[in-house]
Parts: sequence; C-alpha cells; structure tokens
Amino acid sequence: MATAVPHVPPKQDLPPAGGYKKIPFARVPPKSYFTGFTMIGTYVAVTTVGLGIYYLTAKKVKRDEIEMRSAQNVIFPILIAERDREFLRQLRRNRDEEAELMKNVPGWEVGTWYGEPVFKTLPEDTLVTPIFKEFYAHADWKSYAKRAHIKLWS
Repeated sequence: MATAVPHVPPKQDLPPAGGYKKIPFARVPPKSYFTGFTMIGTYVAVTTVGLGIYYLTAKKVKRDEIEMRSAQNVIFPILIAERDREFLRQLRRNRDEEAELMKNVPGWEVGTWYGEPVFKTLPEDTLVTPIFKEFYAHADWKSYAKRAHIKLWS
C-alpha cells in the first residue's frame, strides 16, 4: 500500500500589501506640433511650387514633342522612298536569280510561264506585288526569318 501524503493547505495568490497601483485611464492628448493654419499654409505653398515646376516642365516637354514630330514629318518621305527602293531591288534580285536558275530550260522566259503571261488581264507594265514567300524566295534566310517574325507579331 501507498503511504499517505500529509495534507498541505493550498497557498492562495493574494494582492500585495497596500493593493495594486492605480490604472491610468485618463485621456492624454498628443503634443501639437502644427496648428491647422500652419498645415493649410504649408499645403498651399507646396502645391503652388509643384504646379509651377510642372508648368515649366510641361512647356519643355511640349516643345520637345513638337520638334520630334517635325523631324518625323521631314524624314518620313525619305524612309518611304528607301523602303520602296529596297523593295524594287529585291524584285530585281529575284528576277535575275530566276533568269540564272532557268537559263538551261528551253522556252523559259523570265516573268512568264513558258512564254505565257501569268496575269493575262493586266497590262504588261503593271507591277503585281508578290506574296510574302515569293518575295523572299531568293533572299537569305535571316532576313526572311526576321521579317516573318515581325509579320506574325504585328
């Protein structure tokens, strides 16, 4: 059998002698650094300075945009002419390559199908724009791939 444990009375947790400190619950207002008029005056001053700087910057940006637009308007016809010249050069290269490739084929004329025009209803001096793959048929692969990528994503 087990031995009996002597009975010890429980120890109760009591407040300290003299009681607990008082709990401060009174409102403590924060320290005021600026008055309302000071804050409104600061706001007006900062806004005025900001708007002045914005106005000066906006004038410069507008002037720069006008200059860029003028430059683009001047250079645009030159870029279009260069694009058209390169287009015609590639057509000439395609025609010369076709003549070189088909020189041993009897009855072959460049730009026709064995002597017959491909487009019978059009006058002979009409330029028929070739399709994309036909235009790049005799070009290097890199320029074809670059242009195909641009064409697919635009």
